[in-house]
Amino acid sequence: MGSAACDIAAAKHLECQTKTTSSISKGITMTINRLAALLLTGAALCVAHPSHADNAAAWPDKPVRIIVPFAAGGSTDIVARKVAQRLGQLTGQPFVVENKPGAGGTLGAAYAKNLPADGYSLFLGTVSTQSVAPFLYKTLPYDPLKDFRGLAMIASVPNVVVINKNLGIHDLKQMVEAARKKPGGLTYGSSGLGSSNHLATEALRATLDIPATHVPYRGSGPALTDTMAGHVDFMLDVAMTSMPYVERGDLNAVAVTSKQRLAVLPKVPTVAEQGYPEFEAVGWFGLFTPAQTPDTTARKIAGLLHQVLVDKEMVDYFAAQGATASGVTLKEFDDVVAADRAQWGKVAQLAKIQPE
Repeated sequence: MGSAACDIAAAKHLECQTKTTSSISKGITMTINRLAALLLTGAALCVAHPSHADNAAAWPDKPVRIIVPFAAGGSTDIVARKVAQRLGQLTGQPFVVENKPGAGGTLGAAYAKNLPADGYSLFLGTVSTQSVAPFLYKTLPYDPLKDFRGLAMIASVPNVVVINKNLGIHDLKQMVEAARKKPGGLTYGSSGLGSSNHLATEALRATLDIPATHVPYRGSGPALTDTMAGHVDFMLDVAMTSMPYVERGDLNAVAVTSKQRLAVLPKVPTVAEQGYPEFEAVGWFGLFTPAQTPDTTARKIAGLLHQVLVDKEMVDYFAAQGATASGVTLKEFDDVVAADRAQWGKVAQLAKIQPE
């Protein structure tokens, strides 16, 4: 091939390469542009439609569930259903109570901590689940401080010492005498190992210096039933569940564990009035949510709870049940939980309570 022909061939080859390179370059540019456009569109969609968990303004736009870690019919269950009813009325969405009893409330707490942190799964905790459990279980399946955030203390409530009527015991002096005469002492029921009324009974037993054998149940309802039937001798329970049986004469109420008498049981003296001035055992119910629930959603739920708890109907309802609707702030609630961890943790350790 001559020199001129070679030059022409080379020129055509170079032109072909240039066109190919240009085509590839344009393709890459177009692909990058498409990707950029898609990314920008996706970002715009994310701004226009934020994730449901962060959308506090829409909460609640579907049913909300409240996990109760004790059996139906007990005090925790009653409180949860009352609060659920009022929240449902305020929001127009159903608040559904789910009972997950067992192991002093720890099974329900472990279940609740793994639920979506979106404001649609709430947990009704107590002294036993949030303050006492860490002192009882070496391998507790949840961390009360790290796995939950407090929304509101619902109510504070003392216990009533109720005894099987057939024992003929009407005050603490007679109770002490009966416990010391009976081989092995009296038997008592509770809503579960490490539950608040279990710990309160252990504190009372130590204060009275009497022998007593614990029989745990899966809620205060079953424990009350067996106390009336005589399968156990006595128990400490809140007025809202024990008072109807006391009023009917099915159980004898011999003391209340607060510093003041209860307005709904004015004839029943306190433990302090009967010779033990330092004794006091008051529990509480509180609403929690999984720890990762967004701040905006948590604040909205807390605000609605405050509306419920300051409502006269709710205040009167709790008063009629021997409880006090709570008005404490979130910070004060945190302080109560911390103080109870110190108080009841010591009781659990001194009583050498061990999980079964």
